[in-house]
Amino acid sequence: MRLHRFSLLLPALLALAVSPLAAPADDAMAAIVTHVDANQEQAFVLLERAVNINSGTLNAAGVRQVGDLFQAEFDALDFRTEWVDGASFGRAGHLLAQRGDRGPRILLIGHLDTVFEPDSPFQKFERDGNIARGPGTSDMKGGIVIMLGALRALANMGALGKLRITVVLTGDEEDTGMPQDLARASLIDAARGADLALGFENADDDTATAVIARRSSSSWTLKVSAPSAHSSQIFSESTGAGAIFEAARILESFRTRLAGEEFLTFNPGIIAGGTQVNFDPAQMAGRVSGKDNIIAPEVMVRGDLRALSVPQRELAMTRMQEIVTAHLPLATAQITFSDGYPPLPPTDGNRKLLSLYDQASRDLGFGPVTAVDPRKAGAADISFVGGIVPMALDGLGLKGGGNHTEKEFADLRTFRIQAQRLALLLYRLQMADD
Repeated sequence: MRLHRFSLLLPALLALAVSPLAAPADDAMAAIVTHVDANQEQAFVLLERAVNINSGTLNAAGVRQVGDLFQAEFDALDFRTEWVDGASFGRAGHLLAQRGDRGPRILLIGHLDTVFEPDSPFQKFERDGNIARGPGTSDMKGGIVIMLGALRALANMGALGKLRITVVLTGDEEDTGMPQDLARASLIDAARGADLALGFENADDDTATAVIARRSSSSWTLKVSAPSAHSSQIFSESTGAGAIFEAARILESFRTRLAGEEFLTFNPGIIAGGTQVNFDPAQMAGRVSGKDNIIAPEVMVRGDLRALSVPQRELAMTRMQEIVTAHLPLATAQITFSDGYPPLPPTDGNRKLLSLYDQASRDLGFGPVTAVDPRKAGAADISFVGGIVPMALDGLGLKGGGNHTEKEFADLRTFRIQAQRLALLLYRLQMADD
């Protein structure tokens, strides 16, 4: 097993924050600024081309086409590129790119897909001055363009040779393929050989923040059954309270016993109850029928659960199970959990990486960068590597708003900020390894 270089690299990294290398007069910094600023429009053309290709997660051909577009860009930077076919997990696949054989091992994470499938009316790139609208402008084809802009600046300086960079662009971040262990195998394998990971989601769309922690995303399904009878017999010893009252008791107990814990949230997203219930968990849809004079015998509830750490998530599941088990007389209930994205806990390593990114931002004149409140940052692929790499930082993409809606947009003015910060951080990482 390879000994992580984190313990060797960290002292040099931290020294950069107070060394002469961080001075605003740094020639390398000036070269980065000049190159990024001069090539903004080229980057926006690439963004437009990518956005105009539909890559809804289930549109395998479109995801692959976007992958081909970006693969050519990495090939031009002398990366070794590979397409990992996703047939084994029911998705298009992932793009991998690697470069370098010495220096810090850096993992860059993004995704090619969007939530907008071919039947969505939201399909095309539109630009109005500094605002670009379209599917994936900020979530997160814009993040990949940031990544490439920074790498081009470093290549122009001849500064990519002292970095070992692995890029993983997944094709199913918005709707992960199954089984999940196969869908995320490439990402996890890449993390095992990395000293740090950087993610290019847009987080809370604030250039003054970055992500050192993300909450998990799990789902739960509650099934409740009870005797059915004429409504006049409800609450009797022979009938009980029925399935709907039992479901209501459980949900209200979730709220009273678990609500208020910092960073823990749980939400019943859909509920179906009645005499006959047909619920399709894959489509998150159901059909019910019943009468007001019949005690409903069945209820189905589907919801999500989010926590900042594995222990917090496990404790919440235990408490929810205890509430479900203490059912009303004659009623029965069971709850099952399905894990999605793991949490990215806020570690010391993540905080130290943020301090280096913050220093780069200050030196470039963009001001300080602080940590996002984890409640404002949803689940993302970087969470899968949080327990593997010693340092991780996310939220480095193109900023905008309206994500997952037909109002999605990117503020193109944030391109130079994000690309220059990233390029300077990467430059200083390779200097730290000298």
